[in-house]
Amino acid sequence: MAELNYHHLRYFRAVAHDGNLTRTAERLNLSQSALSIQIKQLEERLGHSLFERRGRQLYLTEAGRIALDHADTIFSAGEELVETLKETGRTRRAIRIGALATLSRNFQMEFLRPILGRSDVDMILRSGSTSELLGALEALNLDIVLLNQAPMADSVTPFIAQHVYQQRVSLIGKPTYGKPGATLADLLGEHPVILPTLESGVRSQFEALVARLGINPQIAAEVDDMAMMRLLAREGAGLAVLPPIVVKVELEAGTLVEFDALPGMIESFFAVTVKRRFPNPLIRPLLEASEDGKTAGG
Repeated sequence: MAELNYHHLRYFRAVAHDGNLTRTAERLNLSQSALSIQIKQLEERLGHSLFERRGRQLYLTEAGRIALDHADTIFSAGEELVETLKETGRTRRAIRIGALATLSRNFQMEFLRPILGRSDVDMILRSGSTSELLGALEALNLDIVLLNQAPMADSVTPFIAQHVYQQRVSLIGKPTYGKPGATLADLLGEHPVILPTLESGVRSQFEALVARLGINPQIAAEVDDMAMMRLLAREGAGLAVLPPIVVKVELEAGTLVEFDALPGMIESFFAVTVKRRFPNPLIRPLLEASEDGKTAGG
């Protein structure tokens, strides 16, 4: 049986991680046709198609996923061998993490805490929309994605969503908004509110709550970014409907106050991975730590 050509495998791995033939060819200083030939020869050697094209993007087939898992293991072992022989200490391992652009930065920091400061870890952080992040995860360009809603999973896109954190949602605002004895209905009736947009699960929960209370609150702003909601609350634009973790620093400093936990309202966070034979080993400590503390703060 003919031996595997590791140059072909290296080129395949580069394209698989980039998800774009043109970009990889430019990075490797090769022509697209030369790179395509290398990939084709590897496919012929393995007897399987490794990519399928959807528009301008390349996606791995099931055989491609298996090949990439093995390629990552092979080249990682090679890099570890070189580092060991150089006596340069422990090999650094990379983990590529994607997070929804609107997700709380404080939550992201809490999630990443188990690997923060580790000298053997390189963190690559990316943000984007849900569709962008899941596309990169499916193409194995990301190891894990953080979202506030679990994605649909099926046999074609086998996502695995783990519920890693749950936080109560409260009314957050400047201390001057509070009056002794003020009820939730008083607060919502007297002050404008800063709300997430209609696409948010929190927004639908809030709409159901005010309907039960028979209140029609004045809306100061509808925002799709928790960081902007935090800034508006700090400026006194209204009472923000937020998980307290978003404004953790301000609550500790006393510049903002948590007036009332909104009954029945929670914000959930999910860590999403994709089924693969050799997952990044750094994923496990992140998920285990999150499992231990996912109901913290509510």
